[in-house]
Amino acid sequence: MIVAFCLFKYFPFGGLQRDFIRVARTVASRGHQVRVYAQSWEGECPSEFELILLPVKSRTNHGRNAEYYAQVQAHLKKHPVSRVVGFNKMPGLDVYYAADVCYAEKVAQEKGFFYRLTSRYKHFAAFERATFEKGAKTQLLMLTDRQIADFQKHYHTESERFHILPPGIYPDRKYDQQIPDSRRIYREKNAIAQDAFFILQVGSDFSRKGVDRTIDAVAALPVEQRAKAVLLVVGQDKPGRFAAQAAKRGIGAQVHFFKGRNDVAELMAAADVLMHPAYQEAAGIVLLEALTAGLPVITTAVCGYAPHITRSGGGVVVPEPFNQQTLNAALASCTPSRLTEWATLARSYADHEDLYSLPEKAADIILGGIHG
Repeated sequence: MIVAFCLFKYFPFGGLQRDFIRVARTVASRGHQVRVYAQSWEGECPSEFELILLPVKSRTNHGRNAEYYAQVQAHLKKHPVSRVVGFNKMPGLDVYYAADVCYAEKVAQEKGFFYRLTSRYKHFAAFERATFEKGAKTQLLMLTDRQIADFQKHYHTESERFHILPPGIYPDRKYDQQIPDSRRIYREKNAIAQDAFFILQVGSDFSRKGVDRTIDAVAALPVEQRAKAVLLVVGQDKPGRFAAQAAKRGIGAQVHFFKGRNDVAELMAAADVLMHPAYQEAAGIVLLEALTAGLPVITTAVCGYAPHITRSGGGVVVPEPFNQQTLNAALASCTPSRLTEWATLARSYADHEDLYSLPEKAADIILGGIHG
């Protein structure tokens, strides 16, 4: 059988994109053909995928997405499939993987009346409504209970259409897969002193992930702690204004920015703490990647996966409404003994919780009723 996967853009280091690759590969491994529709694709495409790149010309995101959708529908009409799976919201999906927050709730919380008159709003609202409205056929793969509450609030979606997935951490990210003496070795490899206070932040879209908050927290550390601090920020975005912020706060030489890297697991083995003080985050898979690596986490309560940090005891969750001083205090509390305690609790959680089976469970739901 042929299963079509739809996503607007693929690049190797996005959380949604990594989940897509694992789910699609799991479907392919069960003997089904995988066809992928994308506007753009960065990096290597797995040989088992049939990749259909759809050229879009509009100058706006919503315009490009509308063009893409029209082309997907035209191609599917000529070349039918058994299932259509979306990693972005759009009409006509059999299954939608909800890696994003509820747009209607975001608009209600953050935008005014005039925003609702824009063509951008009308496009994204229509695509979300088509996916979640009562009576639609789309089965909904969800990451957190909070997402479900928001979508039901706005669309009265039938409960039976929602399927909560366990997280999908790569098993090779687990702490017991690290090489012996990994902390020392990977610090040497990255020219980070053994006694440095190594702070790591991972995630594309620096504004949304709260890189500004992290920089302020590092700058506010007590003098001795700040002197030893090194912050590595890894993700696809333009670092300009954040680098300028770090320089203005007197820590420019201690803050380093990188585009997506393939050695994040090594950086997690070498780091003291992961910072993720996001403004908005549907789930935040990086939080659980850190936990399974035995790396303590400081994050914000808006993140869908933040309850795992609370339950594990492997770090600090800054409550809403956000307060910068609370985040500053959490980072300043990272004494060696506290970090050791958090790391031990994180490893225990990684041993006893299912943080790994997302692709298998997602494939089960996508392929439900398909045989052969």
